Amino acid sequence: MGRIRRIGFVCLGNIGRSPLAENLFRHLARQKGIDGRYETTSAGTLK
Repeated sequence: MGRIRRIGFVCLGNIGRSPLAENLFRHLARQKGIDGRYETTSAGTLK
């Protein structure tokens, strides 16, 4: 197995979109059997 890739999802306003994007990515990666290759996080910024 190769190295683990890190992905950060960032939302510039509504903090609900970045966790949604992170969990959607994790769900799709799990379906494809590649979830062990990625480490994800999410964050929101306030303007």
